[in-house]
Amino acid sequence: MSAGPTLDVEHSLFEQGITYVAGVDEVGRGALAGPVSVGISVVSTDTQNPPVGLRDSKQMSLFAREQIFAAVQSWPVAHAVGSATAAEIDQIGIVSALRLAWTRAYDQLLIKPDHVILDGKHNWIAPKPSDLFGIDIPFLDLPVTMIIKADSICASVSAASVLAKVERDNYMRSLADQFPEYGWASNVGYGAAGHLDAIRTLGVTEFHRKSWSLPEHLGV
Repeated sequence: MSAGPTLDVEHSLFEQGITYVAGVDEVGRGALAGPVSVGISVVSTDTQNPPVGLRDSKQMSLFAREQIFAAVQSWPVAHAVGSATAAEIDQIGIVSALRLAWTRAYDQLLIKPDHVILDGKHNWIAPKPSDLFGIDIPFLDLPVTMIIKADSICASVSAASVLAKVERDNYMRSLADQFPEYGWASNVGYGAAGHLDAIRTLGVTEFHRKSWSLPEHLGV
């Protein structure tokens, strides 16, 4: 097994005088149904080594994520998960919905970060000067360090990914009780074959992203 994520990048930021660093990651961007969720995990110079077994949530089994979830919640100095609904994604687009979910998570934090580590190349949390879509997205302007595969390298981002993944997946499984035909108990809203077949047969629900390229409802 490859080495797990570390706090090396976070400590390099602390050495520059930063007090609180937030790892930020999103889940649900590519799903056909359900929200997009953003996790935040805030660490400080006093934060100890990450929980044993922590990885990017995509590299962990459902069992492993559930087993480590409580430890990941208690490890940082602050954490939160925010979401934007399928209807909001349809209204403002996925990138703006990600930013909306980020601001909702940020608003929950008891300790606010001075700096953000974000996975990838595109800084989707950067504020925009105007709102053209009718949903007010708070203006949060924080310095951001972009790192490709930060969710595998930086422990704060790995923790954020686990927090967001577990919370969103549990939400989708709760909806599966109401809509069992779509297989959300296992596919959590992504485009598995059974989910696609159910859309063709039954049509979409209020939790589907109707602006996306979904299969055509063929009727019965």
